[in-house]
Amino acid sequence: MRRIYMDHAATTPLHPEVTAAMLPYLGERFGNPSSVYGEGREARKAVEGARARVAEALGADPSEIVFTSGGTEADNLAVIGAVYASGVESAHVITTAIEHHAILEPCHFLESLGHQVTYIPVDGSGIVDPDEVRKAIKPSTVLVSVMHANNEVGTIQPVAEIAAVCREAGVYMHSDAVQTAGALDVNVEGLGVDLLSLSAHKLYGPKGTGCLYVRKGTRVRGLLLGGGQERGMRSGTENVAGIVGFGVAMELAAREWKERSERILPLRERLIEGILERVPHTRLNGDRERRLPNNVNLLFDFIEGEAICLKLDFQGIAASTGSACSSVSGEASHVLLALGIPPEKAHGSLRLTLGRENTMEDVDYVLETLPAIVEELRRMSPLYHG
Repeated sequence: MRRIYMDHAATTPLHPEVTAAMLPYLGERFGNPSSVYGEGREARKAVEGARARVAEALGADPSEIVFTSGGTEADNLAVIGAVYASGVESAHVITTAIEHHAILEPCHFLESLGHQVTYIPVDGSGIVDPDEVRKAIKPSTVLVSVMHANNEVGTIQPVAEIAAVCREAGVYMHSDAVQTAGALDVNVEGLGVDLLSLSAHKLYGPKGTGCLYVRKGTRVRGLLLGGGQERGMRSGTENVAGIVGFGVAMELAAREWKERSERILPLRERLIEGILERVPHTRLNGDRERRLPNNVNLLFDFIEGEAICLKLDFQGIAASTGSACSSVSGEASHVLLALGIPPEKAHGSLRLTLGRENTMEDVDYVLETLPAIVEELRRMSPLYHG
């Protein structure tokens, strides 16, 4: 059976150019970049070349790029590292109710240590009001963290406006841009952020690699202590092959993001409109216009999204109910709850996220397959009345 993959928000396949660039560093070029002899120098050159590629893609300086094991570590380093470096005994952090757990859990950890966190609400489309951030800032505020775009519903946040509010108040601004690199223009000067997290496997790079952009002058304390790699901000032998792949993936993303988005957008629109036309008692989650070009997140009344995903999988379609990182919990999405959706309805969500290999034929197959699945599940649902 032919497989159709529509869960690119969870992970993406390796781009062929990324694979080709990584292969030598999985074999004969195995040196430790901290070693002074030839093999080590070769590895160091590869790491620094990738750092330059990532920096150029972001409009940053190579010295501002700290490689990590992925977006989660980058988020933890930004949030906890900024608070630790501040020296404020009871520091204040501002974030939103719809952040990824890689932000929310570090915030909960800081609260357990006696620090304070304000969780800004969002409107029914999932958008943060910059004025709400302004009102929440106080003298002890160290950091504001607002994601560039939501990983579940795809809503794009006014990060540049929020960053301007932070700059005016003298507060650091961090943004989780894991979902936007390769889909939007992610330029740190345009966004105005001090800290920015990225993950390679969301943009056709390898798993286990990411980075944190740290603007010059921004104080962040490293969380992993040891040999002092990454300027002391992330000790541990660098994942050379992963970093090389990340560099190529970022270079491709910066060069192709507009073309990719323009190609995928008509597919997204056909998917949204086709499902809403064919399946009654269905609504779109997130903002209709200010959303990622590949994101479709829908709510189906009377049934559970997990059952839809399992039925789609049997028909060769890979989709999800939301974040892959929290799919095992069985709880309703905190993002959908924050949008004001009741728990019993929030369980009925389905997320379809398109990628570079998807075609209009794939979309048509989903439109042919999904309505019958929903109808079948609703017939079995005690909540469905006609």
